[in-house]
Amino acid sequence: MRLVVLGGGESGVGTAILGKKKGYDVFVSDFGKIKQSYREVLIINGIAWEEETHTEALILNADVVMKSPGIPDKSPIVKKLVEKGIPVISEIEFAAPFTKAITIGITGSNGKTTTTMLTHHLLKSAGLNVGLGGNIGKSFAWQVADDKYDSYVLELSSFQLDGMIDYKPHIAIITNISPDHLDRYDYKYENYIASKFRITMNQTEEDFLIYDADDEAIAEWFKRNKTKAQLIPFSLGKIFEKGAFIKDKNMEVNIINEEEFTMETETMALEGKHNMKNAMAATSVAKLMKIRNATIRESLSNFQGVEHRLEKVLKIQNVQYINDSKATNVNATFFALDSMNTPTVWIVGGVDKGNDYNELMSLVREKVKAIICLGIDNKKIIDVFGNVVDIMIEVNNMEDAVKMGQRLTEKGDTVLLSPACASFDLFENYEDRGNQFKQAVKNL
Repeated sequence: MRLVVLGGGESGVGTAILGKKKGYDVFVSDFGKIKQSYREVLIINGIAWEEETHTEALILNADVVMKSPGIPDKSPIVKKLVEKGIPVISEIEFAAPFTKAITIGITGSNGKTTTTMLTHHLLKSAGLNVGLGGNIGKSFAWQVADDKYDSYVLELSSFQLDGMIDYKPHIAIITNISPDHLDRYDYKYENYIASKFRITMNQTEEDFLIYDADDEAIAEWFKRNKTKAQLIPFSLGKIFEKGAFIKDKNMEVNIINEEEFTMETETMALEGKHNMKNAMAATSVAKLMKIRNATIRESLSNFQGVEHRLEKVLKIQNVQYINDSKATNVNATFFALDSMNTPTVWIVGGVDKGNDYNELMSLVREKVKAIICLGIDNKKIIDVFGNVVDIMIEVNNMEDAVKMGQRLTEKGDTVLLSPACASFDLFENYEDRGNQFKQAVKNL
């Protein structure tokens, strides 16, 4: 069997290693450059590879192709593979049959990284032999090749779910759905929603789907579609016989046949309404995995959070600087602004993904005293908020943005980087943007 891997990054190299171990004839092809560290791994393992080209003669003779999530379905080589009827799958789809481990799959437009890391933290703290992978950390396929774990917590993007045929997680979570990556889905929101729900398409009556019962897109999907999985909803406002909810400043999780879980929300390490939802989802998994209540409480109170997601950087002259660079869409920034309790100078902007900033209007009126636009093209942001805040400034680098933030604040204020946009106009990625913000704050 010939396995061709498109993309020589983390998921590609991990898949190549697993394929080689399982007896496939493996070839890795990357249209860009392969990082030196990955190149060395391929050479050590005797895996054939090429970079900066896709040689059709070496690709179109594949029995199966693993496509890295960053490669669009519309790329010419993928179209040719599909025309020839060669299966094009994701790393998760390829690796899953080679492990007997339980998998917990987590998707959503926002909150999936925090929920994935919190779920992993809860299970690991309880002594479970659990791996962390998918869209985060070490490649799932690579970990399956090493065969060390009894269970895996996997963050799954819509792109990874698109390459799924038979894979099913035993426990699935959909944190929420809001418009994102629509450029990859013919600008049709319904296509993106359908992509997210692929996470449950192969689940059976023995599996579980944990979902946000407050989410409009999820509720609409359930009106027209069914899943065989057992449903476990979570909500900030509704109360369930079976599910998770907030009542009288307590988080309660009721999973039938399990001891009820309760915890005061004020004692949790994570703050903000959206993080209450992430905590309810992760705790639901912990209860399904039979983890003791005391262990869950301890883990929820000592969790450190995710870098670049509402990360408190420093307090300087009683002004709090917060790095939320991971907020690359309007919905994520909505949660960030909603959790602000002090007058806020908001740093926003970047590569717009078809954003509707009007969704933020009420929060901007209530909480934002000044806006700093950090992007090459800020026209849309200025058009929407120009008459709403008194001060609006454009900058084209992070150092100026942070210095301007310091000038515009008084004691007790907050400077919030929550861009609501992708980062590629001025930065390598959202991590680079967040790291530059943190460095600029430290330089003040």
